[in-house]
Amino acid sequence: MPISPSSSAQAARESVARRLRDLRKEAGLTVTELADGCGWHHAKTSRIENARTAPSSNDIRLWCLACGQVGQAPDLIAQSLNAESMYSEWRHQVRSGLKQLQDSWVQFFHETQLFRVYSSTLVPGLLQTEGYAAALLTTIADFREIPNDGAEAAAARVERSRVIHEPGHRFVLLIEEAALHYQLGEADAMAAQLGYLLTAGALPSVSLGIIPTATPTRRFWPQETFHMYDDTLVSVELLSAQVNITQPSEIALYLKAFEELRTMAVYGQAARALIVKAIDALN
Repeated sequence: MPISPSSSAQAARESVARRLRDLRKEAGLTVTELADGCGWHHAKTSRIENARTAPSSNDIRLWCLACGQVGQAPDLIAQSLNAESMYSEWRHQVRSGLKQLQDSWVQFFHETQLFRVYSSTLVPGLLQTEGYAAALLTTIADFREIPNDGAEAAAARVERSRVIHEPGHRFVLLIEEAALHYQLGEADAMAAQLGYLLTAGALPSVSLGIIPTATPTRRFWPQETFHMYDDTLVSVELLSAQVNITQPSEIALYLKAFEELRTMAVYGQAARALIVKAIDALN
C-alpha cells in the first residue's frame, strides 16, 4: 500500500529541518544564539527545526550565514521549495479560478508520453465530456465557495484532453465500476458521458480497464485517485490538496499498486458491457 502522500510531503519538510538543525549544532550555536544572529525570536528557530514552520528562502540564507555555511544555502533552498511544492492545497490552486487550473497543465500534458490513471470515484478527466465536467467542476466551485467558472473550466478541460488524439502519447486508464454509477449532472449528461467512454475506450492509444464491483477476492483494495505521468511524477488527489510525488522509490510503489489494480480490470467487450449496464441503470 502506498504510504500517505501527505506524510511524504511532511517527511520532505522534516529533512530540510534536520539539515538546518545540524548546521546550527555543527556551528556550536544554541537556539537563542542562532535566532539572535538571524534577527528573529528564538521560537521561530524552534518552529523551523521541528518542521512546524516552513522557512522562506531568505530565512535559509540568514540561517546559513549565521552558521558560517553560506555555500549550503542554494541546495537547502531548492530542497525546501521542492518539499513545499509536493503538497499544494486546492484553496491556493483555485484562487484564480478552475479554468486557469485546467490551462496550467496543458503544456505538461503535451510533453508527457505515457499517462497512467487510476480513479475510484470519477470518470478520469482525460475522458470527461463537457457536460459531465461542467457538473463536476460547478459542484467543486460551490463546495469550495469560489467564483463559479465551471462551464468555462469544463470547456478548457475538454480542450486539454484532446491530447488523447495526438500521436506520441499512450493512455492506460483504470476505473472502478462504481464510478460509472455515481451520477453527475442530469441523466442525459451522464448517459452522454458513459456513451463517450464506449467511443474513447476504443481509440488505439487508449487502454481502458474497468474493475468490476463483483471482483471475487480482490487482490488490492480501492485506492485514492492518482495520476502517473511517464515515470517521473505521481499526482494524488486528496479532498484538501494535490500531492505531487517525485521520489523514485515512492513512484515505484504507486506503479506496483497500479499494476495490481490493472490485473483485476476487464477490457474490451467485458468493459463495454459494464458501461452499457451503467447506461441501462439510468433509465
